[in-house]
Amino acid sequence: MEQKLLAYLGDELQEKLGRSVVIKEKYVLGGGCISNSLKLQTSQGDFFLKWNFSCADDLFVREAECLEELKKNVGDDLLVPEVILAKEADSLPGLILLEFLPSGNTSGQDERLGRGLAQLHEQTGNQFGFYHNNYCGATTQNNTWQDDWIQFFSINRMKYLLDLIGKGRGIQDDEMNVFKRLIRKLPDLLPAHSKPSLIHGDLWSGNYIYTTQGPAIIDPASYYADREMELSIMTMFGGFSDKTWSAYREYFPLDYGWENRVQIYQLYHTLNHYFLFGGSYLRQALSIAQKYC
Repeated sequence: MEQKLLAYLGDELQEKLGRSVVIKEKYVLGGGCISNSLKLQTSQGDFFLKWNFSCADDLFVREAECLEELKKNVGDDLLVPEVILAKEADSLPGLILLEFLPSGNTSGQDERLGRGLAQLHEQTGNQFGFYHNNYCGATTQNNTWQDDWIQFFSINRMKYLLDLIGKGRGIQDDEMNVFKRLIRKLPDLLPAHSKPSLIHGDLWSGNYIYTTQGPAIIDPASYYADREMELSIMTMFGGFSDKTWSAYREYFPLDYGWENRVQIYQLYHTLNHYFLFGGSYLRQALSIAQKYC
């Protein structure tokens, strides 16, 4: 299968670049928990390949859309890899081919990451959502456009994910009722006039890298949201330095009370982990929800 895949890529690259492409070497890369990945050294430069046969057929096409939207909207401090090719699964696995960004010195990159994220979050749309549904990990995200943030978070994120959990993972009625009570209280807990900022959507420490050209963000699950949705996952797992946070705040000061809201938004990611992996994530989510209702 890998040989067929590489032969396909050679042909596609030749057509896109208008010249012969020879794949000289391939190197297996680690770090991914869902898909296979390779660094490809070719006669026309280096590329990053990710593929998977055991995922949604359009997973990488949707990822490519996110990367392209991010790339159009980032400032000078933040990089997004260029999409060379993305395809749905057919007789070959779904895949995405990107420019390869080599690792670089970390000096000064914490601050650039913070400023770059703040600049990204300044890019706003007219509604909350995205052009197509996409995926956070392997979980479908309902990105149907909404005018109101609280409605979007309630319906497109919490209710949609809880419905997936009820059908696919399982949850007791009394546990579900805790989350339903919280959803009813959201108008009292969240700001009424949020702006739809473009976010990465799954920004934990494994989804940014420091390259020779500066900090880059990868593996997005993007949509237009209240920017605090992004801050919630950044604080959930750590991995962002004080310098990054300081640079972010200096460029784009945070709204009053944001620290009291991030755990509400973290519920989405905690419940998604329960949907994907089971285990103690449901207890964690219940503990968070009970604090607010």
